[in-house]
Amino acid sequence: MGVSQHRSFGMTVERARELRHNATDPERRLWAILRVFSERGYHFRRQQQIGPYYADFACMHAQLIIEADGETHTSAAGRDHDRVRDDYLHARGFRVLRFWNNEITENAEGVFTIIEQTLATVPALTPHP
Repeated sequence: MGVSQHRSFGMTVERARELRHNATDPERRLWAILRVFSERGYHFRRQQQIGPYYADFACMHAQLIIEADGETHTSAAGRDHDRVRDDYLHARGFRVLRFWNNEITENAEGVFTIIEQTLATVPALTPHP
């Protein structure tokens, strides 16, 4: 679903929980990648509310949002909606990384490398033991 607007999709804590439990395969794979960074001191949350939006994955400390984008993001309307959301998030200090679902499933190592390079500019919190 990506960073969805809270009011237009009726997002609630229960809906966010449902999305976490019914994650797509690319979202599950991306979560597995992000768990490595958790061990390095970067805590990511799934379906994190930021203003009127919910981010697929967010590291609040690094001010980084990571989105898994599927075909709903390919239409002109989808791209426009993403641009509005990204502008909102950038205005609040967040960086947004977007990966296509097929990119996550077919090039996990490349996705990992991009995230690693992005996080290299932010000191980690104390890693988990």
